[in-house]
Amino acid sequence: MHLTPNKATHNTITPAIFNPAGAVFLFPEAYAAFATHDNASLTSKQREEMRALLGGKGAGLAEMTASGVSVPPGLTITTASCLAYYAGGSKLPEGLFEQVLSKLTEVEAALDRRLGDVKKPLLLSVRSGAKFSMPGMMDTILNLGLNDATVKALAKATDNPRFAWDSYRRFIQMYGNVVLDISKESFEHLLHDLKTTSGVTQDNELTATNLKELVRRYKELVLKETGTPFPTDTSEQLYGAVEAVFRSWNNPRAIYYRNLNKIDHNLGTAVTVQSMVFGNLDDQSATGVCFTRNPSTGEKTLYGEYLVRAQGEDVVAGIRTPKKIADMAVELPAVYAELVATVARLEDHYSDMQDIEFTVESGKLYILQTRTGKRTAEAAVRVAIELAEEGILSRSAALMRVDPIQLNQLLLPSFHDQEKDAAKKDGRLLATGLNASPGAAIGEIVFDPNEAEKRGSAGEKVILVRVETCPDDIHGIVPAQGIITSRGGMTSHAAVVARGMGKPCVAGCESFRIDLDKELVQVAGQTLKKGDIISIDGSTGEIFIGAIATRQVGLSEQFQKLLAWADLERQLDVRANADTPQDARVARQFGAQGIGLCRTEHMFMSQDRLPVVQEMILATSLADRQAALDRLLPMQREDFAGLFTAMNGLPVTIRLLDPPLHEFLPKLEELVAEVATLKANAKNRAQTARFKVTKVREAKALATQENLLAKVHELHETNPMMGLRGCRLGLVYPEINVMQVRAIFEAAIAVKAQGVIVEPEIMIPLIGHVEELKAAREVLEKVAREVMDAAEVTIDYKFGTMIEIPRAALTADEIAQYAEFFSFGTNDLTQMTFGYSRDDAEGKFLQHYLGGVEVNGEKRKILEDNPFAILDRKGVGKLMRMAVEDGRAQRPNIKLGICGEHGGDPSSIAFAHKLGLTYVSCSPYRVPVARLAAAQATIIERAEKAGATTSQRDK
Repeated sequence: MHLTPNKATHNTITPAIFNPAGAVFLFPEAYAAFATHDNASLTSKQREEMRALLGGKGAGLAEMTASGVSVPPGLTITTASCLAYYAGGSKLPEGLFEQVLSKLTEVEAALDRRLGDVKKPLLLSVRSGAKFSMPGMMDTILNLGLNDATVKALAKATDNPRFAWDSYRRFIQMYGNVVLDISKESFEHLLHDLKTTSGVTQDNELTATNLKELVRRYKELVLKETGTPFPTDTSEQLYGAVEAVFRSWNNPRAIYYRNLNKIDHNLGTAVTVQSMVFGNLDDQSATGVCFTRNPSTGEKTLYGEYLVRAQGEDVVAGIRTPKKIADMAVELPAVYAELVATVARLEDHYSDMQDIEFTVESGKLYILQTRTGKRTAEAAVRVAIELAEEGILSRSAALMRVDPIQLNQLLLPSFHDQEKDAAKKDGRLLATGLNASPGAAIGEIVFDPNEAEKRGSAGEKVILVRVETCPDDIHGIVPAQGIITSRGGMTSHAAVVARGMGKPCVAGCESFRIDLDKELVQVAGQTLKKGDIISIDGSTGEIFIGAIATRQVGLSEQFQKLLAWADLERQLDVRANADTPQDARVARQFGAQGIGLCRTEHMFMSQDRLPVVQEMILATSLADRQAALDRLLPMQREDFAGLFTAMNGLPVTIRLLDPPLHEFLPKLEELVAEVATLKANAKNRAQTARFKVTKVREAKALATQENLLAKVHELHETNPMMGLRGCRLGLVYPEINVMQVRAIFEAAIAVKAQGVIVEPEIMIPLIGHVEELKAAREVLEKVAREVMDAAEVTIDYKFGTMIEIPRAALTADEIAQYAEFFSFGTNDLTQMTFGYSRDDAEGKFLQHYLGGVEVNGEKRKILEDNPFAILDRKGVGKLMRMAVEDGRAQRPNIKLGICGEHGGDPSSIAFAHKLGLTYVSCSPYRVPVARLAAAQATIIERAEKAGATTSQRDK
């Protein structure tokens, strides 16, 4: 089912008021329609408007024509026409094709050639072109206008029959595939058969006679497949081609690409109809593609390929091996010199690296297209910096040229693109889950966290595969190269922990049928077992069988310079979510200005501490519980001392224990099964007097597990995420938070004595009512004063809360009386605002909401973005705005931040800037992303205030 546009989004022409008279533009008049006066340079706003109406290709051709670049004449049909085509039931709007033919007469007059003329035939290319570049996703037709009569005229005019018949067979093949929906393979089989019978191996070895025969066979194929002859009427050919390009806007690969790159499905594509120039005419003719800089590294050198005596599709189809662009300096020196000068002008004109398609016809250079070149993260950073240093861009403009998310490629391993593409072609792609944590990893499948810990710690590369992870699995996650879960979403335990560690994770891969007992995975008709090697791409969610080569770029001088420039622009501070001294050191290395969230529950999960935590939970009296807490106190003190030391001079926000206690105990299902097994063993051994020692040992084990099971039953809640956790746990069992606050202040006093500057900020979680915060703070502040008074040391500290319950946002003025800072816990705030259980939503229905649900035969999106990945501004954002305004009204100097996963998302960071927050906090490996995104938010706001229209990136 294709997503079809519901309405036009361009504000000049919509299907409801479609006017064919304003739907087709010749290249020169297109530019004039947007320029303020003749030969005037376009403003960024005018260029954006032109791209929206004419598509990137049409806008580029119009602008190049106006600037004097050699461009074959042509016309562009607007994107609004495409929207009208869909609104009219997939039919060309009335009067549109007549306008195309009318405008085409001006192209014919300029060239002194006519479409379908048997003496001077005009041949056309018909190409797609959306506002945002979608390379290879839509369809193109070349050599349109050839038939049995015009091919002879072309042969005579060029004195080259072979060229004419080669162009004709190419046209039938391309038109037959794109317009008539005949498979490419059917044509290729006929071509292969003819080469075999002719005793040749290369296409260019076929003679004019051979090609004439191939045309005959191609036309027979068309008649057989469609029941009608190949169209010879050139107007009919053009009509079919225009319609096919509009139709290709909604082909599966185009829809997939738009979903992947978050491009609006309602933009539509323009159609460019352009006079053909021929790179296959003679030995002084060629075709090629070049970049003004290396798109992989950013190096300032002309980069690309070309082929002599070829057409554009030959370069990309792999039929012949292209030559490096530098070889043209020897083979076609005059053309090469002109190309170098022309592409330099284009880069200077557009102030960015260009991706250029060109054709040389009998020694004359023509530019067919220029667009902003796609590039790697490494190249994006280098090109931006060097364009600024060359004076082409300002520093702020350079910062806007880099997509913050791209920086992940520089911080984490990634797969070589060629290796990954080859793996897909070989059928090694097993499944695609949620891209929960970026990076690439290779390793052997391991199902048991204990085995992952053992083997990973020994230096073996393993991928931990689980149905889902829980805090108990942390010891297996740490040494693993990456994690796969078949359940859970972008904010599941596995995803959050992996992102914090900079470790790849693919979550919610429901096609993985995992049998933990047999240690097997069934997927894509294959059975994988423990020890099989797989590769996972956490950036895309893809999982491959076998190993794929990885690369890691590292932090270049240009990368550091870009972030330094960003720091000069941004107003938001950037902190990190860090739970260990190692996390803190990594965060500081990446430029974090403090810790915005330390999740103390993660400190309890190590194998040496978990038994003590469980002992505390299982205690039946306050004295027993306090005894366990006394054993945890020095451990917590050591944890906090390490964090304070690593973040010397920077604030450290510590969230007191937040999750429900059952998360520290074994799962109910596992305990039930284990108790049943122990009981069965005990019954069997009761039949014999042997194995007394074993029976005693098993009896003790049974008593322990039954005790655990009873406690798990006692702690069981219908909805634990809204039950006894956070501040509620601290109020019911105050001794837990008392121990933590005591550890915080004892650690702060100890490291202060060593010269460390400490700034603890104690966060009391899950506040929904002011009285909760008031009561909790009274208890905990008393502990803080007692510790400081006993040591006769003063620590500069703050108490605050996490705003994660809608009621807290609605009563922020009351809560601010007792909170010196608010930190928005946007994960839970989103969950509670939408009423979604985030793990269930992402695993069950959210992907349908994002991909489209069927409504009366069409797929319709319910949500544009995953609200757990990109902040919902209209709902969650509205609550945040209220809390900010009311909190500041009560306490003008209150600190305000985000510490949920949204703290590393550029869109959410931009919203945080608009709200005037103090800081955002994200995982350590997202800190560079946040630094750049915060700078871009400042630049955009400045441009908006100045009355300019600036997009986040010049796509």
